[in-house]
Amino acid sequence: MPDISVDVLVIGAGPTGLGAAKRLNQIDTASWLIVDSNETPGGLASTDVTKEGFLYDVGGHVIFSHYKYFDDCIDEALPKEDDWYTHQRISYVRYKELWVPYPFQNNISILPKEDQVKCIDGIIDAALEARVANTKPKDFDEWIVRNTGIGVADIFMRPYNFKVWAVPTTKMQCQWLGERVAAPDAKLVTRNVILNKVAGNWGPNATFRFPARDGTGGIWIAVANTLPEKKKRFGKKGTVKKVDADKKEVTLEDGTTVGYERLVNTMAVDALVEAMGDDKLIKLSKGLFYSSTHVIGVGIRGTRPERIGDKCWLYFPEDNCPFYRATIFSNYSPYNQPQKDVKLPTLQLANGSRRQSMSAKEGPYWSIMLEVSESSMKPVNRETLLKDCIQGLVNTDMLKPEDEIVSTYHRCFDHGYPTPTLEREGVLKELLPALQEKGIYSRGRFGSWRYEVGNQDHSFMLGVEAVDNILNGTVELTLNYPDFVNGRQNTERRLVDGAQAFGKRPA
Repeated sequence: MPDISVDVLVIGAGPTGLGAAKRLNQIDTASWLIVDSNETPGGLASTDVTKEGFLYDVGGHVIFSHYKYFDDCIDEALPKEDDWYTHQRISYVRYKELWVPYPFQNNISILPKEDQVKCIDGIIDAALEARVANTKPKDFDEWIVRNTGIGVADIFMRPYNFKVWAVPTTKMQCQWLGERVAAPDAKLVTRNVILNKVAGNWGPNATFRFPARDGTGGIWIAVANTLPEKKKRFGKKGTVKKVDADKKEVTLEDGTTVGYERLVNTMAVDALVEAMGDDKLIKLSKGLFYSSTHVIGVGIRGTRPERIGDKCWLYFPEDNCPFYRATIFSNYSPYNQPQKDVKLPTLQLANGSRRQSMSAKEGPYWSIMLEVSESSMKPVNRETLLKDCIQGLVNTDMLKPEDEIVSTYHRCFDHGYPTPTLEREGVLKELLPALQEKGIYSRGRFGSWRYEVGNQDHSFMLGVEAVDNILNGTVELTLNYPDFVNGRQNTERRLVDGAQAFGKRPA
C-alpha cells in the first residue's frame, strides 16, 4: 500500500501544475496532492534575485491573456491595484545600427534604400505567388518565404529564428505559428515606404501587465499561497524519483510513495518516460527536440540613458551579439533593481576594464536581461558567454564602454524551448495518447511540447482543462485546438464555475 493515496496527483508547481491544483481545489470533489522538486513554486515562470538585489525572470515573461478564468485567478492572488503595472509594448529590431519598430516586416520603411528594394521585391513576389499556390508550405522556411518574401527572409526572419530556436528554419514545421508571426500587407508596406511611415503595434501582447514586486515568479508564489498547505509537497520531499504507471504509484526522493487514480504531469515528457523506465516511450521521446536557454542579467549604475528610453524588449538578428532578445527589465517595475540609496561597488566597466575603486557608491540603477539559445546545432562557449554578451551590448549601443556594471547573472535552463520540428507531431500523436491510456495527462510547456500554447495563460489552462477532462470528460480546447484559443474572437472565453459545470456545491 502506498503511504499516501489521492484521486489526482499533480507533478510540478509551474503554471500548468498550479492551474490543475487551483481547479481541483475549486471543484473540491476529488482528493489531490501537488509535488515539486523546488521549494519555491513557479517552474519556468519563476524569478531569481541576485545578491545585489536585481531581479531576473527565467526568460522574457509578461502577462497577456486569452482567458478570463486565468485573469480571475491571478487577480485573486494579487488583488490590489498597486500589485500591477500595465505597459504598452515598445519593441524594436536592431539592424545595421538602426532601431526598426516591431514587427520588422511591417516597418521596412526604416531600412536603407537598397534593403527596402530587396524586401519590397520579395513581398510582391510572395503576394503574386500566393494567388496561384495550391499547396501548403512544407516547413517554416517555406512559410517565411511565401509570407514575407525572400528579402525579409534573408535580412531578418532566417537569421533571427535560427538565433531563437537554435535549429535551421528548414527543420521546423509551420502549424505552430498562429498569431505569433505577422504576415506583411504588401500594399500597406509599400505605402509606408513611399510615405516614410511606421506601422502601429501588432499582436496579442501589444498591451501587457507585469507584477510590481517579486517579478513574474511572485505571481505563482501568490497563486500557490491560495492553495491549502496540507496538499503541497515542495523541495526534496516533493522530488519525483520514480513513476510506476502500472501500479499508479509515484516514489518521491524521501522514500514516500503516492498512489493515484490520475496523474497530471508537468515535468518534461522526456524526463517523465525516463522516470517510468518505459523503453518504448523513451525511444519515442528521442524524436522530440529542444534548445537550452541561457539567461544573462547585467545591472548598471546610472540613470537609464535616453537611447534606451521606455523600450520593453528588443530583437537582435545579427551576429555582432550572442543574444537574440534583450529585455530592459528595470522598465517593467522600479522594484526590479535596488533602490537609489543602496550602495554597490563597480565590478567592471562595460569595456571589460577592471574597477578603479573598491568603494561602494549609490545608484540609481537599471538592468538588462538577455536570452541566448543553445543546441547541438548551435553550440555556445559557456565559459565566455557572459563576457561575450557584455561585449555584444557595447556592439549594439545598448551599453557605452564606460558604463559601470555592478551586478551580473547567468543561469542556463537545459529545457528552454520545445522546438516544433518536422517530426514533432508524429511523436506527440503517439506519445501523449499512450500516456493517457495509462492514466497520465502530460501537459504544459514541456509536458505536452506544444510551443504554440506555451505562454503562461495557455500553460495554466492546460492544467485546468486536464482536470476538467478527468472529472467530467470535457474537451481540452487549449491542447487540441490551439488555433481556436489563440483566435481574437476568443479573448473573452470564460470557463464556467465548477458548481455550474459539474452540478456540485461551490468550492
